[in-house]
Amino acid sequence: MRRPPPCSAPELIIMRVASRCFAQLFLQSTAAAVFLHAAAFAAEPHANFYRSVGSYITGASNVAPATNAVRSPLEFDSSDQRLNRAFRWANAQAMAYVFDDGDPVGPWYEAAEPGREAFCMRDTAHQAMGAQALGLARFNLNMLRHFAAAVSDSKDWCSYWEINRFDQPAPVDYKNDAEFWYNLPANFDVLACCFRMYVWTGDQSYLNDPVFLNFYNRTVNDYVGRWGLGIDEVMKRPRLLNVRGIFDPARKFPKNRGIPGYNEQDHSYVLGVDVLETQRAAYLAYARIQQARANADLALEFLDKAAAVEHLLTNTWWDAANHCFYARLDKNYRLEGRGPENLLWDTVRYCDHPDAGYQQLMNAAFGSNSRREYPETSFSWIGNLVNGTMGINLIFTSPLRSAQKGNWVEVIVQTRPALPENVKWAELRNLPIRANEVTVRHEGDRKTEFTNQRGPALIWQAAFAGARDTLLVNGRPMRAMEGEDSSGQPISWVKVIVGAGGSASVGEPNQKTGLLRRL
Repeated sequence: MRRPPPCSAPELIIMRVASRCFAQLFLQSTAAAVFLHAAAFAAEPHANFYRSVGSYITGASNVAPATNAVRSPLEFDSSDQRLNRAFRWANAQAMAYVFDDGDPVGPWYEAAEPGREAFCMRDTAHQAMGAQALGLARFNLNMLRHFAAAVSDSKDWCSYWEINRFDQPAPVDYKNDAEFWYNLPANFDVLACCFRMYVWTGDQSYLNDPVFLNFYNRTVNDYVGRWGLGIDEVMKRPRLLNVRGIFDPARKFPKNRGIPGYNEQDHSYVLGVDVLETQRAAYLAYARIQQARANADLALEFLDKAAAVEHLLTNTWWDAANHCFYARLDKNYRLEGRGPENLLWDTVRYCDHPDAGYQQLMNAAFGSNSRREYPETSFSWIGNLVNGTMGINLIFTSPLRSAQKGNWVEVIVQTRPALPENVKWAELRNLPIRANEVTVRHEGDRKTEFTNQRGPALIWQAAFAGARDTLLVNGRPMRAMEGEDSSGQPISWVKVIVGAGGSASVGEPNQKTGLLRRL
């Protein structure tokens, strides 16, 4: 793979930003990027997995949700009975971790190491898409708002890494504002998650609540400055910053207050690539939030900052010999290790490798080394099914475009099937998208049916891999639009208005008709 080329953005306001990929794929769940991190993929368990679970026996319990457990309306069926069984497990397991019975913290779901009765920033940000699909939007809002409310100057604009059901910072990670555990990607991850949840729910709280706005502003300004993460200083920052009192390496918190990545085992590196990845995502999210708030100048400023971080990554952190980004900056300020192969969250690449994506879903559900009892595994499974295998994602466009162009809508629902060869059809029902609930049914990778079960009319973009002159809309040939996905592969699509209670189908013409042009 050559170094990723700079990208162009769709809106006029962001013409200066190299970010083709953000408009759609940033809105996918981060679950795909963290599935392996949670040790869900038993095929290639890494050393950190064994260090993290120690002597615990994992993957041994079978879920048996209580009769009074919160139920999800999300339904799934397919031609593959093993995939159906995996969905039933993931749905039941995730919902078994949902609590709405009067805890002081309010409605919450478990998003931390088992046994802590808590939710942490990293896991919550990565489980939120699965939770949204399961119908837990108000749980996400409550939990994310708790993190937003907890940032403070005394903690150097960090939040609480982990909050328990008693609405207190988990004591395993917090002693006081000078001594606590914190991974620096966390603020960025949560900010990006808040924007994704706005796009999926349309909840104006994410745009207008002063608690959220303070968190966003502090994160992209004060937090960046306090932790040496500005573009001009990030490559020369020290490992530890903001140390209070006399540093004692034997104590737990001083060396872990501001870990420069999600790798918690190595105490020597200066910066992890995941800090820059999440920082770039947070800048983009903040810019989009400002677009939605009609703050054009501020939006443009942070789109430029996102482009600067992307430039640093693609021009300095790219390891051409190994076709990937470096993983970290070591204590001698040398780049080392194998990081991701792209700057997107969709590291599983379901559309490009549907069989591999399917196998990862199976490993997570049934693999002998899968941490099935770890909440992130089941929630992420649902998120990957929705965004990955079923290819349902939302395309956000700036409200500022409404003053420049006609036919503007803020969110378009895109589908792009990524079923493996052995799955002939699959159908997902009751998926909540803003004021709607929808059903999506794929017939292999050649036809999709979309039903607007409930809610106002919406715009559906039915996409398929490859270059096509024509697609069939309800059996009638229609001119297809052609373009490229975030990885530069050709795709074709049509946009269809689906009214309240309406259904439509889009598929490939039969090859014999001569209406299909393939690469």
